[in-house]
Amino acid sequence: MSDLDLRDLNAFVAIARTGNFRRAALERGVSVSSLSQRLRDLEARLGIRLLNRTTRSVALTEAGELLLARVGPAIAAVNGAMEDVRGLRAVPSGRLRINAPPPAIDLVLAPMVAPFIEAYPQVDLEVVGESSFVDIVAHGFDAGIRYGEHLARDMIAVSLGPPQRYVVVASPDYIARHGKPRHPKDLLDHGCIRIRFGRGTLLDMEFEKAGQVVKVSPPTKLIVNHPGLAQRAARDGIGFWMTFEGYASEGIRSGALVSVLDDWCEPFPGPFLYYPSRRQPPPALAAFVAFVAAWRKKERQRTKVA
Repeated sequence: MSDLDLRDLNAFVAIARTGNFRRAALERGVSVSSLSQRLRDLEARLGIRLLNRTTRSVALTEAGELLLARVGPAIAAVNGAMEDVRGLRAVPSGRLRINAPPPAIDLVLAPMVAPFIEAYPQVDLEVVGESSFVDIVAHGFDAGIRYGEHLARDMIAVSLGPPQRYVVVASPDYIARHGKPRHPKDLLDHGCIRIRFGRGTLLDMEFEKAGQVVKVSPPTKLIVNHPGLAQRAARDGIGFWMTFEGYASEGIRSGALVSVLDDWCEPFPGPFLYYPSRRQPPPALAAFVAFVAAWRKKERQRTKVA
């Protein structure tokens, strides 16, 4: 019975419930001959007659009554479940899990969260901050956020935000005491605040100017894995901190931090939302991708006006 076709059972239940081949065919949206053939196929597979039919009437046999009593509720449940799943296309719902590095969450994703949840109240959003690159499929995520150099080729990638840049900052007091670097290599004479990433990586500070790339690994006065502590330490005069401009912009505006080496800090593409290539992504993910596209369009329009 492994080759049993659910459509045959659907045909049997429709005929048994309506007591009429023509009404059942109209209900199923098929021809009477097609419906009759499905019933004959089912009876042939079971090796027993399910319906006694004449030109005027249809009646269940004892076997037909037994089968209808057992499969009728199950068929109704299956059809109901299929309708529920189809309904998800119209109203996105369910859980959406996204994995992203903390800077992308803080500086790009965070402003989108409340508007997205307001637009799609039936979606439950879960965002996991993680610096290390993870296999989103193996770890049960619907999508991830990473920068271009870390994207796998078999993923669909959507720009999540405008270009970003790094800045190197310190407190006015530190600069007054120790001086201001004029070239990235001058940082080798300063104590710096650096970030250690999830797998223990302590990245070099990388700078670029007119096509020239300079990497330095200056002495560390403080190593952290949390930008909040690094920002506080920079304001308190511990040393220079290289970070995303978004983390330091308020401190620069207020005068609590001073930016140096700006001509060596060129913009780079912002983060990308990425997800596995598939014909029909989960409705919640499809809704978020559409939301991101609309958000980015509004963002570009605001930039033009400004």
